[in-house]
Amino acid sequence: MTTVGTLTRADLAEALHREVGLSRADSAKIVEQILGDMCEALSNGENVKISGFGTFVLRDKGERVGRNPKTGVEVPIAPRRVLTFRASQMMRERIVAAG
Repeated sequence: MTTVGTLTRADLAEALHREVGLSRADSAKIVEQILGDMCEALSNGENVKISGFGTFVLRDKGERVGRNPKTGVEVPIAPRRVLTFRASQMMRERIVAAG
């Protein structure tokens, strides 16, 4: 796994291959399956909680009035659904300890 930069799907599959001993192809399939299941749940309106890591939460934001910063003209911003991530307490503690 990389220590600096971005963790990718390939990095996750490689870690699974190294730690569990599955073939690289099987490791990649498992990573894709997990991410696919997470995407499916979120697209169905479900939140995704991974114990010890965090929770992906869907929030519905109502319509509001925004302002064009260049012209100052008010424009309506349509209601939308947004995805947020809330790190678990364990994850926050690990990040603070590492930093």
